[in-house]
Amino acid sequence: METVSALCIEWGVASVPLPGQIEAGDRHVVCSFPGGVLLAAIDGLGHGEEAAVAAKATESVLRAWANEPVISLVQRCHESLRQTRGVVMSIASLDTSHGLMTWIGVGNVRGVLCHSGFSPGLPPEELLLRAGVVGAQIPPLQAAVIPVSYGDILFLVTDGIRGDFSAKREWSGTPQRVAEAILSGYAKGNDDGLVLVARCLGSTL
Repeated sequence: METVSALCIEWGVASVPLPGQIEAGDRHVVCSFPGGVLLAAIDGLGHGEEAAVAAKATESVLRAWANEPVISLVQRCHESLRQTRGVVMSIASLDTSHGLMTWIGVGNVRGVLCHSGFSPGLPPEELLLRAGVVGAQIPPLQAAVIPVSYGDILFLVTDGIRGDFSAKREWSGTPQRVAEAILSGYAKGNDDGLVLVARCLGSTL
């Protein structure tokens, strides 16, 4: 008999720069560490090269310290970005052994967790966003911990994506196809845009 021993994820990402810009200020992180996975969507303030510099610096910090608690990660990024424009971002750390996700957001990068049909009756969960700019001024930091299970889908999207994407409750296809569909159908067109989609899967023994 097969039993689910832990969670793993499959993921996809799609992004587009502001029209006329070569490089986007939106970046993503998906980084595995022992017992977990860190996911993040990052939006450098403004557009163009300076926004990209801030976002890339954030990405480097998150990858280097991926196994740390999310509050510590935000604080590390804040200290590292003081000489940049700063970023807004949302990050989620998935404990794959225990089926728990800890997430936190500073600024306006949305996070939505949609529960699967294996968890009937549970509404989507929205990440509580707190006003601030990482690298300039951050609010009192408080993370939330929520359970995740097989089939649940996490969306992290920057503000270049219209928020009504989450009104569609059923997204079929791989996370990469879903990310591309959201970008195609909901990008505002007047800003950088990024969509990170991750679906929880089960590993079996």
